[in-house]
Amino acid sequence: MSNEATRVTAHGPQDEERPGGYGPAGGYGQPDGPGPAGAEPERDASKEAAETVLKAFGGIRGMVDMTLPGLVYIVAFNITHKVPVAAWSALALCAVFVVVRLARRETIQHAFSGVFGVAIGAWISMKTGKAEDFYLPGLLWNVGYCLALAVSALVRWPMIGLMLGPITGEMFTWRKQNPGRLAAYTKATWAWVLIMGLKPVILFPLYLAHNINLLGWLKVALGIPPLLLAMYVTWRILLTAPPPIKAEPDEEEPEE
Repeated sequence: MSNEATRVTAHGPQDEERPGGYGPAGGYGQPDGPGPAGAEPERDASKEAAETVLKAFGGIRGMVDMTLPGLVYIVAFNITHKVPVAAWSALALCAVFVVVRLARRETIQHAFSGVFGVAIGAWISMKTGKAEDFYLPGLLWNVGYCLALAVSALVRWPMIGLMLGPITGEMFTWRKQNPGRLAAYTKATWAWVLIMGLKPVILFPLYLAHNINLLGWLKVALGIPPLLLAMYVTWRILLTAPPPIKAEPDEEEPEE
């Protein structure tokens, strides 16, 4: 039986030319001649890269869902100086996010991730009575995430490629059929290691010093901006990468 399980195609039929000499339909080739439409392939590539990155990380809404509970926690703690009140306040906000998304029939993936992380932090902080322990799971997650990113890049299975491949429809074709795409995903993954690695470097000393106020406010301040920066860098890298090669099920039956 043949081992061929998929048929690999680039964005559209190879022999169909786009109007204006842009090369294969759906591709990102340069036009054959000057004209105002010459920037169209570049705009298409830019839009697809931006939409892919935003979708993978839940967009701005997903980032807000993961950031606001920490803000509520530090505000509630400063008002009441009681760890349980602050912890339950953060959990209540997470629950509201989940209910709202369910009511709108939206995905609860990112909201649920926020609930899980906040619940663990709330449980630990209420157990120990130390307000700073609310942020410990998030700090440890950051360290583990950066290590996983680094290892994935070293073994040539960059995590950014694993995350974006299913969204672009290329799945894992970038590993063998598209070396330029593999290089881009590897570069983007290392960029995430550097950018996201700054958070634990800055925050862990504050945690060890039991500086709950500065830790809490900086944790909130460092929530969305590094993510946006990492997403922007990924977008810029993908703009210069070869277009994704789609992986589609083989229309023919496997040979015996």
